[in-house]
Amino acid sequence: MNVIKTKIADLLIIEPKVFGDERGFFYETYQDARYKAAGITPDFVQDNRSRSTQNVLRGLHFQKTKPQGKLVTVTQGRVFDVAVDLRPDSPTFGQHESVLLTGENKVQFYIPPGFAHGFCVLSETADFQYKCTDYYDPTDEGGLLWNDPALAIEWPLTAPLLSPKDSVQATLAQIRDNLVNGW
Repeated sequence: MNVIKTKIADLLIIEPKVFGDERGFFYETYQDARYKAAGITPDFVQDNRSRSTQNVLRGLHFQKTKPQGKLVTVTQGRVFDVAVDLRPDSPTFGQHESVLLTGENKVQFYIPPGFAHGFCVLSETADFQYKCTDYYDPTDEGGLLWNDPALAIEWPLTAPLLSPKDSVQATLAQIRDNLVNGW
């Protein structure tokens, strides 16, 4: 696999080695020793899968006191995926990285604990799959407003389909003190 470091420490783009011919393809979606050698050291404890329709935007989500690392990929469709650094002591705090994940390119995005995460669907539907380093806890969830100007994310949609919760999330300025001083 090809591991690409981003401008934000610990945030990685992974291009798996795909073996294919006229019959189809094969690739490893995860192999513990290989991923640990690439710097992805936390253990994964939960796998999730979702399907969303075109123009849906989910996020930007995070857990406040039990942050989850995520290894994300798209198995069908096209997704614009975003991670925002919320680690208080990080020199890239508040900065983001984005990547195009598709069923065709099979790219994976490793988002370590301490990041907000979100994506928008560019195809008719998209199947999104991810491994998590901690269990989801609905009482611990937090979120950032997807179009907060302070984040400067250039989403490829101007009028996404949002959940009621995602349409009223907090801005980075509104949660900065909680992130720095603890929830």
